[in-house]
Amino acid sequence: MNEQNNTKLIQQMYAAFGRGDVQTILDHLAPDVEWTMEGPAVIPYAGRKVGISQVAGFFEALRTTQQNQKLTIDEYIAQGDRVVTVGRYSALVMATGKQVDCAVAHVFSVRDGRITRFLDFGDTAQMAEAYISQTAAAW
Repeated sequence: MNEQNNTKLIQQMYAAFGRGDVQTILDHLAPDVEWTMEGPAVIPYAGRKVGISQVAGFFEALRTTQQNQKLTIDEYIAQGDRVVTVGRYSALVMATGKQVDCAVAHVFSVRDGRITRFLDFGDTAQMAEAYISQTAAAW
């Protein structure tokens, strides 16, 4: 696929996320996809996931712990088999009532029309803080 097609694929994946259509995203992953968001264990979706079922767990953790999610992508940069995006993510952590609102950058690798790798960069300190309750923070 060329860079234009790769960018279009990633745009379609963001549109699916915006609709809450996780199945469309999963349908466009390579079977051995690597999906990584570095961060502490208090963030339930952080860590390295390998394979479609583990990526499904990433989205399930988002769905069951957050609400009012909004992901806005302002920039797409494509080169070869990679598409990098820059934008903003916000959501409310249901357990604590705390809001997350931070800049994000995502790096996708695409092969034969399927996403083979995803790296998520954001303010993990802010995300972790949003998952820590006041009671836990007092300890």
